[in-house]
Amino acid sequence: MDDFQAEIRKRVSEALKEMGAEGTEFVVEASTMEGVDMAVPCFPMAKALRKAPQAIADDLASRIQPSGIIASVSSVNGFLNFNVDTAILIELTLDEIVNNGAEFSHMPKTGIRVNVEHTSTNPTGPIHVGRARNPIIGDTLARCLKRCGHEVMTEYYVNDVGKQVVVLTWGVNNVSDEEAAKNSEEHMKEIGQNEKERDKTDHRLVAKYRVANKRMESEPAVQEEISEMMRRFEQGDQQVIDTVRHTAGIMLDGLKETLSNINVELDRYTWESQYIADGSAKAVVEELKQSKYAGQTKDGAWYVDLKDFGVQGKNTKFTFTRSDGTTLYTTRDLAYHLDKFTRADRLIDVLGEDQKLGSKQLCSALEIMGKDKLPEPLFYAFVSLPEGKMSTRRGVVVYLDDLIDEAVARAYEEIKKRRSNLSDEELSKGRTEMSEENMREVAKIVGVAAVRFNIVRVQPEKQFVFKWEDALNFDGNSGPYLQYVHARACSMLRKAGEFDHDTDPAKFTEPYEIKLIKILARYEEVLKAAGNEMRIHMIPAYGHELASAFNQYYAAVSILNSKEKRNARLTLVECAKTVLADVLDCLGMGAPEEM
Repeated sequence: MDDFQAEIRKRVSEALKEMGAEGTEFVVEASTMEGVDMAVPCFPMAKALRKAPQAIADDLASRIQPSGIIASVSSVNGFLNFNVDTAILIELTLDEIVNNGAEFSHMPKTGIRVNVEHTSTNPTGPIHVGRARNPIIGDTLARCLKRCGHEVMTEYYVNDVGKQVVVLTWGVNNVSDEEAAKNSEEHMKEIGQNEKERDKTDHRLVAKYRVANKRMESEPAVQEEISEMMRRFEQGDQQVIDTVRHTAGIMLDGLKETLSNINVELDRYTWESQYIADGSAKAVVEELKQSKYAGQTKDGAWYVDLKDFGVQGKNTKFTFTRSDGTTLYTTRDLAYHLDKFTRADRLIDVLGEDQKLGSKQLCSALEIMGKDKLPEPLFYAFVSLPEGKMSTRRGVVVYLDDLIDEAVARAYEEIKKRRSNLSDEELSKGRTEMSEENMREVAKIVGVAAVRFNIVRVQPEKQFVFKWEDALNFDGNSGPYLQYVHARACSMLRKAGEFDHDTDPAKFTEPYEIKLIKILARYEEVLKAAGNEMRIHMIPAYGHELASAFNQYYAAVSILNSKEKRNARLTLVECAKTVLADVLDCLGMGAPEEM
């Protein structure tokens, strides 16, 4: 379909040139009209061409003769409509998937280096559910961009500078395990949980962090010790920097474990402290001081005024040093982005909606510094949970680890219900019982898929409430549904045994076959929009459309007993399975062969 779209663009451009309107902009889009594949709306061209949209469509249609992959051209209600040559589409699509297998979705290398920074949660406690969208969005986007042919680097910016991480470090070095354990017990009682806090690095250390915070508030001596550590850190004391980084690294190990449990692996971890140590944050300060937008407050802090950059109200002053001359997070973030631009052509920052102002200030400061390239923010609204078991900790963080455990437990119960104690009738239909080990293994794959799919299917900027009945619906718009359809295709291919691939267009005449093939043909187009345009919610939407079309095909058409069409139909089943497996991988989800 991407080839079809490219041919339409070429032919419409040629026709516009013949009309004396060379260079007129237009769009080619999937048509919503029944029986039409692609359309060019002529309404946007009306002003430039000084003609009615229908007249433009009629004129263009008269100049474009069907040929090649274009089977027909027509004009209706101001739209120039195109239909694809089904025979060519079938052969090109199925041949490409059969010949390339799992690699068919990987487009030619572009040479463009893309940096995707995501997660970057402070290493002072476990990842909470509210920010669960960040790693899932970032990882899915990176997978799409790689398929678009780009050289992709995923990166986590580790905040090992600032009061929170210094408090954590003090707690790790001064709070005993006994005191931390006692605090954990009290904490669990406070939030209404009977079980112990989990035995995982980030959960163990957050107990010491909580104790350190309490003691800092109540003991002046502790507050002074922490303040002294802060001063020494800012002055570049290597011993303090190393100690704090070591503590942050231990906490990070726990966060990495959580990320690994949802199939997220990052390529690079960059430490904020390096921009103090290597002097690049100070270089940013000196450059900004020379700007015509720079100024100083009464107490000596430096700022740049951003009112000329669209920042309004009390936020126009973007402070980049404290009164004592030390740098702020924002200053180091500038140094970090300058560093990233030496390593990439395009920067994408996955950020919570609470970071919109900070991102705007960062981009404005980069403009002041004369930079022609700016990072592209991808904002997301926070995840919330409905009333129920997962939201009983009112006013207290619910961790992503809890959500994963709950999803796997619920998936196990669903699989056990479906695959244990089968009736004689179910057994006679070929259903088999699964071993306990198999059920546990599949439950983990399905549980993670439920979480990832349910979180990424909603546009990032839209508010989102995580609901179990949506996430674990084996028959609806969910990760388990896609996996179930993939397992069904695998089961059919196992029953079929060996067969010869057949992509002869004459063998595909059923409407459900044509519909399924057209959806397969759109995958590259969807990947480009999801990756290059950062519209990742299109991938789960496409996956659900593909799975539903396969199920309709499976129900309506005889496949295993279709005689002379058997090989062709099994080829289509295999192609659908291949694409569905790639969609699942693109979403960071496993593709089980039985469920």
